[in-house]
Amino acid sequence: QIGAFLGIVAAGMMMVILLGHIDLSVPWTMTAAAMMATSVGGPMAIPTGLAIGLMVGLVNGFGVAYLRIPSMIFTLGVDSVMRGLMVAHTGGFAPQTGATPLMRSLASDRILGIPMALFVWAGIGIVLATILSRTAFGRSIYATGNREAAAYLSGIRTRWVIVGAFMLSGLCAASAGMLLAGYSTRAYQGMGNAYLLPSIAAVVIGGTHILGGRGRFIGTVVGVVLIVLLNSVLSIMQMPEAGRQIIYGSVIVGMLLVY
Repeated sequence: QIGAFLGIVAAGMMMVILLGHIDLSVPWTMTAAAMMATSVGGPMAIPTGLAIGLMVGLVNGFGVAYLRIPSMIFTLGVDSVMRGLMVAHTGGFAPQTGATPLMRSLASDRILGIPMALFVWAGIGIVLATILSRTAFGRSIYATGNREAAAYLSGIRTRWVIVGAFMLSGLCAASAGMLLAGYSTRAYQGMGNAYLLPSIAAVVIGGTHILGGRGRFIGTVVGVVLIVLLNSVLSIMQMPEAGRQIIYGSVIVGMLLVY
């Protein structure tokens, strides 16, 4: 159940990493989507959260594709902007709003003993895997990730491909944020911080080339499972959070050295 949240974030992160970019705005995209969804409430809660994710993804994609700002710098800046906006929105205090019944149901209910969150992850995963393997947009992502200049000269609208990938990443982050809020029954400051490094590590462990162009979605699923198992082992060993972050970072650096 906990792995489903990470799996959804990693699914979106994979779309961006396949292009040779990275999305560091994930933590506060998750938080902002969850906070705004719980603030709006009612039937418009989830559409509002998804709209936040789309908006952040659009801004990220525009900055990287059209302004040609390195994705690491631009998305980190957007993350900081979102943090400031949410602190201003809440006045620096914990939000007093609760998750809607639908958000709680999707995150916590079970069907035949299986958490609903797993079905949400599976649904998002099937859609993204189909996009990557069966559509022109998916093939364009791989081509752009291999060599953007060559893809552009072959007629691919590479800027739109980059914008689209970042919007998918924003949508996935927003979805995971709202599920996490439903699981916790409310949104809280910094709720997405714990998902940035593990999501990148899961994608890299799953075999996606960190410099773009190669990777399969099933590999990311395996990477998420391995990260969740690793986290469980570290919990049993009572490893402090600092140690976990060191291990996640070491995994990413190690895979970079392998590449």
